[in-house]
Amino acid sequence: MFAALLADYGGVDKLEIRQVPEPEPGPGEVKVRVAASSINPFDYWLRSGRGKDRFPLVLPAILGRDVSGEVVAVGRGVAALRVGAKVLGLANATHAEYVVAGEEAWAELPPSLDIVDAAALPLVALAGWQLTDEAVRARPSDVVLVTGALGGVGRTAVYAAVSRGAKVLAGVRRKRKGDTKSLGVVDTIALDDDGDFERIPQLDAIANAMPAGPMLQRLIHKVKRGGTVGTVAGEPAGAKDLGLIVRSLEVHPDAKRLAELARAAAEGSLVIPIAKRLSFTQIREAHAMAEAGAEGKIVLRMS
Repeated sequence: MFAALLADYGGVDKLEIRQVPEPEPGPGEVKVRVAASSINPFDYWLRSGRGKDRFPLVLPAILGRDVSGEVVAVGRGVAALRVGAKVLGLANATHAEYVVAGEEAWAELPPSLDIVDAAALPLVALAGWQLTDEAVRARPSDVVLVTGALGGVGRTAVYAAVSRGAKVLAGVRRKRKGDTKSLGVVDTIALDDDGDFERIPQLDAIANAMPAGPMLQRLIHKVKRGGTVGTVAGEPAGAKDLGLIVRSLEVHPDAKRLAELARAAAEGSLVIPIAKRLSFTQIREAHAMAEAGAEGKIVLRMS
């Protein structure tokens, strides 16, 4: 099969389309013919080498976590999926013609959800839900600030917190303050505007969907003692000295939740914007566009 291989750490020129052995499913595993995958910050973070201390790769390596496609084979013991089923999943090595992953990685595609566009969902949707549900543990009436609220993870974190009955504030950049009207939040805070920053009320929790940095360090002082910081980044310095509970998220497969989030996307209640749809062979362009800050997911069609 063809796959996008990372030959060495570095720039987009280190990505090459090559032929590699086709994987086969073992017990409890599902093999999928890929319709599409997509690019996440995790992909170009790994490609650049910035993540090699925490997540070392055996090079050459196939990147990618998101995938959608059709089941072509199942291993012994697989009960929930059949050959021919259309699915989306959170897996590894998804920038390839075929992907194999455990049954728990896959959810069936709602009939009204486009199979290519579905590839934009798995990582950001699961990460956003798990950030709110498992790291923040939002409760009804909690005042929760979601940072990076217009990114894929942030949008889903907002969706999850609103679903839980929390009072949600969307933290965004000033130039995008008008883009949050459809999110169902009670207020929008331009985090790069000192006036807006000062009017942040006392928070029960922060759901941080941004990289670690000075902004999160400032924000933790807005959380009441005993409150929670859930984050996709590392623990902010000094948070525990302020009496805060900090939980870092590592996203994990959840077939049932992914199916629910896919239905929400099909119904339009959860929207993950797509900035561009490119061919799988345009992997270098896709990485460059995503890394430059595309406002939406970059989706790679296999054909």
